[in-house]
Amino acid sequence: MSRDQFCQVVLLPQGDFARFLRADAEARGKLLGRLFDTRRFAAVEERLAELRRGAEARVKAGDEEIMALAQRIAQAGGPAAAEAPQPTARPGEPGLAEAVLEWAAVARGAARERLDIARAVLTGTEDRHAHARRTLEAERELARLQERHQETMRRAEALEEARPERDRCQKRLERARTADRVAPALELRDAAERAHRAADDALRQARGRLPSDLADASAEQLTEWERRFRQELGGLDAARRAELRSARIDEERVSLDREARADEDTVREADAWLAGWDATHTGLRDRIERAQEAATRAEQLAGRLAPARRRLDAARRRDTLAEQARSARSALDAARERALDAHESWLSLRERRLRDIAAELAAGLVAGEPCAVCGSAEHPAPASPGDGHVDRATEERALAAHRRAEEARTRAEQELSVVRERHAAAWAEAREADDATGGAATEEAPGEETAGEETAGRAGTTRTAADLLDAPALPSVAELADDVGRLADEHTRAHRLAAGTHAAREALAAAEREHRGRLEVRQEAERRAAARTSRREALDREQSALEAELATARGESGSVAAHAERLTRRVALLADAAEAVRAQQDAAHRRKEADDRLSDAAFRAGFDTPEAAAATLLDAAGQRELQHRVDAWQAEAAVVAERRAEQHARQAAERPSAEPEAALNAYEAAERVLRERASALDAARGRCAELARLSDRAAEEVRRLGPVRREYERVARLAGLTAGTSADNERKMRLEAYVLAARLEQVAAAATARLQRMSSGRYTLVHSDARTGGRRAGLGLHVVDSWTGSERDTSTLSGGETFFVSLALALGLADVVTEEAGGVRLDTLFIDEGFGSLDDQTLDEVLDVLDSLRERDRSVGIVSHVADLRRRIPARLEVVKERHGSSVRHRLA
Repeated sequence: MSRDQFCQVVLLPQGDFARFLRADAEARGKLLGRLFDTRRFAAVEERLAELRRGAEARVKAGDEEIMALAQRIAQAGGPAAAEAPQPTARPGEPGLAEAVLEWAAVARGAARERLDIARAVLTGTEDRHAHARRTLEAERELARLQERHQETMRRAEALEEARPERDRCQKRLERARTADRVAPALELRDAAERAHRAADDALRQARGRLPSDLADASAEQLTEWERRFRQELGGLDAARRAELRSARIDEERVSLDREARADEDTVREADAWLAGWDATHTGLRDRIERAQEAATRAEQLAGRLAPARRRLDAARRRDTLAEQARSARSALDAARERALDAHESWLSLRERRLRDIAAELAAGLVAGEPCAVCGSAEHPAPASPGDGHVDRATEERALAAHRRAEEARTRAEQELSVVRERHAAAWAEAREADDATGGAATEEAPGEETAGEETAGRAGTTRTAADLLDAPALPSVAELADDVGRLADEHTRAHRLAAGTHAAREALAAAEREHRGRLEVRQEAERRAAARTSRREALDREQSALEAELATARGESGSVAAHAERLTRRVALLADAAEAVRAQQDAAHRRKEADDRLSDAAFRAGFDTPEAAAATLLDAAGQRELQHRVDAWQAEAAVVAERRAEQHARQAAERPSAEPEAALNAYEAAERVLRERASALDAARGRCAELARLSDRAAEEVRRLGPVRREYERVARLAGLTAGTSADNERKMRLEAYVLAARLEQVAAAATARLQRMSSGRYTLVHSDARTGGRRAGLGLHVVDSWTGSERDTSTLSGGETFFVSLALALGLADVVTEEAGGVRLDTLFIDEGFGSLDDQTLDEVLDVLDSLRERDRSVGIVSHVADLRRRIPARLEVVKERHGSSVRHRLA
C-alpha cells in the first residue's frame, strides 16, 4: 500500500469515513482515487482527450485551408461567385466541405454562362469591326485615286511648260556627240604639244650643265665624248684597290700604337704591384697567426665563461629565494598569530555556549510534547537566553574559522620549508662555483631544516638555513655580473678575431694567385711588343710601294676616288645631254603629225576648223547630265500619258470627294469595342479556368481531409464516452468513475458483512449509480433498512448509526485495499473515538465485531474516553495528566 492508503486505512480515521458517507460523488471519487490506483484509466481519458484535440486541430486546419480556397474562388469568380451566398459554417463544423463544393459548382456554372454571353457579344462586335475596316479601305482607295488624277494633271501641265528647254538640250546633246569623233585627234595633238615643250625644257637644262665648248654639240658629238670618259674611268679600278689598302695600313699602324700604349700601362702597373709583394705576403701570414692565437684564447675563455654564468645564476636565485624566505617567514608568523587568535576565539565562544546550553534546549520545547532531556510533557519554567548568548551556528562558524587558520598556518610552514630548501641549494651552488673558479670563501654549503623545527648538523661543519638567510651573500651578484661581463667581452673579441682565420687564408691564397698572374701578364706584354716591331717594319715597306703607284693615278685630284667621281659626273652629264637632244627631235616630229590628223578629223566631222570642234565638245559628265534631263522628260511624258489613260482614276475624279478621316474614326471606335469585348472574353475564360483549378484543389483537399475527419469523429466519440459527455453515456459517468464504482461495490459488500453483525442484521450498504440533481452518477452509496424496507442515502444516518456504519465501511475498505495490495495482512488496527455515541447493545455488537478482528493473533487498539470500555477491555494504556507533564501507565484487568 502507498503512504496515503496506509494513513486512510490502517489508522482508520472515523471522522473522515463519516464525511465519506455524507460526501457527494465527486468527493468520494477523489478519496477512492487515492486509495485505488486508477491512474491508468485517467491516463486513458487524458490520452483520448489529447487525441481528440489533435484531430480537431487537424480538421480545423484542413477546414481553414478549404475556407481559404473558398475566399480565392470568390475573388477569382467575381460577379459569378457573388450570385450565390458564400458558406457561413466555421472550421470544424460538420457539412463545411460539402457546402464549399456545392457553392464552387454554382460559381463555375455562373462563370460558364457569362463566358457564353461574352463569346456571342464578341462575334457581333467582330462583324461590325470587319465592316468598318472594309469601309475605311474603300474610302482610302477613293482618296488615293482622286489624288492620283489630280497629280497627273499637274505633271502634264509642268511638261508642257518645259518643252522649249527640252528641245534646246536635245540639240546641244546631238552636236556634242558629233564633236566626240574629233576628240581623239584633239587629245593626241594636246599630248604631242605637252611632250614637245617638256623636251625643250629638258634640253635647255642639260646644255646648261655642260662646259661652254660642248654647249652647242650635236648628239653624235656628245656620245663620242661620253665613250672616251668611260674608258678612262674603267682604268682607275686598280688604283682604287691600292688606295683602299693604303688606308687600311694606316689604320693598322694606329691600332699597333694603341696596343703598344696599353701594354706599356700594363707593365708599369704590374711592376708597381710586384714592388710591394714581399711586405704584403708577410702581413698576410702574420694575420693568419694572430687569428689562430685568438681561436685558442676564445676556447680558454669559453671554458671559464660557462661556470661564471652558472655562478651568477645561482647567486641571483640565492638572493631571490632569500627574499622569498623572509616573506614566507613573515607570512608564517602572521598565520600563527591568526591561528592562535582563532583558537582562543573558538574556545571563548564554546565556553559561553555551554553556559547557556539550557536556554538553547528550552528553545526546542513544544507544549504538550515530552522534553528531550527529562521526558516530561510539562515545561513550567523553561530557561531563557541571557545577554550575549551564543548559538550553535556561531560556535560552528568560529570552529570553521579556527580550522581554516590552522590549515593556513600549515601551508605557510610548508611554503617556508620549500623556500629554505631551494635557498640552501642555490647558496651551495654559488659557493661551489666560487670554489671551482678560485674563490676565497670558506663557508660550507647550508644544511636543510623542516618547517616548525631546527636541526643541528655535524658539529662545526654546517650552518642552518635560518643562519644562511641572515648571513651576508658572498660574492655579490654585482661582482659576479662584472666578472661575467668582462669574460664575455674578452671572449667576443677573441671569437671575432678567430673568425677571420678562414678569410685571412683566403686572402693569402688570392694574393699568391694575383702575384702569379701579374708575372704572366708582364711577360705576355713583352712578347707582344717584339711582335709589333716586326709587323710595323713590314707595313712601312708596303706603304712606300703603294704611294708611288697612287701618285700617277690621282692626277690633279686629291685621291683616286675624287678623280673617279669627277669622271663619273662628266659621263652622266654627256649622256643626259645626248638623250635630251634626241628626245627634243622626236617630240617635234610627233607634234607635226598630230596637227595633220586633227585638221583631217575636223573636216570629216563637218567643222570648219579644229577650234570650232573643240568649242562644241562636251566632257562625259556634261553629256550624262544632258542625257539624264532628256530621259527624265521622256519618262515623265510616258507616265503622264499612261495615267491619263487609267479608267479608275477618271471615274474616281467624277465622284464626290472621299472622307477617309471619318471612316478612320469609325474604324478606331469599332476596334476599341472589339478589344474590350476580347478582353472581357479572355477574363471570362481566365475566371472559368481559375475556378476549375481552385475547385479541383478544393475537391482534392476535401478528399485528403476525409480520413482525418473520420478519425476525428471516431476519437471524439471515444473521448466523449470516457469523459461522460457523450449522449451514448446515459449515466454521464467518466471511465475512472466507472472503475471506482466497481471498487465501491466491493467495499459496500465487504462493509455489509460487518454492518449486519453491528446492526443485528438491520442495515445493508449498497452501491447506487443513479443520477441526482443533474450531477454525474456512479459513486452513490445507500443504506437499506430491513426493518422498514426503505433505502435511503447514508447522509440521513444518525450520529451513532454513522459511527458504526463508517466503522464497517472502514473495515470493509481495509479488506478491499489489502486484497488489492497482494493479500498483505494487517496485524494491528487502531480505532479512534466514536464509541460514546452508541447505546449498550450496539456497543456490545461493535465490540464483538472488533473482537472478531483479533483472530489469527491480530491486535486491535481503541482510542477512547468512554469509561465503560475500561471494564470491557482488559489490557489498557492509560495517559495520566500531572503538574509536570503527562505519563503513561499499563493496566491489566
